[in-house]
Amino acid sequence: MKLDLITNKAPIVNGVNKNDEFYTPSYAITPLLKYLKPNSKIFCPFDTEESNYVKVLSDNGFIVKHSHIFEGEDFFDINKESLSDIDYIISNPPYSMKGKVFEHLFTLGIPFAMLVGVVGLFESKARFEMFKNNSFEIMFLSKRVSYFKDYTEQKTSLNPPFSSIYLCSHILPDKLIFEEIDKSK
Repeated sequence: MKLDLITNKAPIVNGVNKNDEFYTPSYAITPLLKYLKPNSKIFCPFDTEESNYVKVLSDNGFIVKHSHIFEGEDFFDINKESLSDIDYIISNPPYSMKGKVFEHLFTLGIPFAMLVGVVGLFESKARFEMFKNNSFEIMFLSKRVSYFKDYTEQKTSLNPPFSSIYLCSHILPDKLIFEEIDKSK
């Protein structure tokens, strides 16, 4: 909870908390690929065309639709009917809104995978109750994910003091999965 409070204190500029805009390296996306049905349609709701989620998933034969608040599309305005052709929702959600994001994802009822920091994830009473009352799986990664802030350089700008996991719903075959990541790729 303390990390939530620190992160949420960042100034909001154009509707965005600057602490929410950290991007995912490709090596942190590849472990998901083997759990997705080939040629599936995937929605990446917190991603621009530059996103590694959009690139890696597209490069591996998936049909990818993306949106971002920068493009005037608010994830919380999206309803299940507008995603009727989507098989999965996959992304790295805004940290400061993770509880609200998971609530909306469970309401939508579409299989999802969200890369999130594990620290404090289950510590709020509301999130604890939400996860207790919904079906989900967790993918633990062998190393910490080093996020970046600039797609052109993709130079690490955050080596977080916490591990990241994929919190999924109706994607993984077991409640807990352990995957190796190769940071050299």
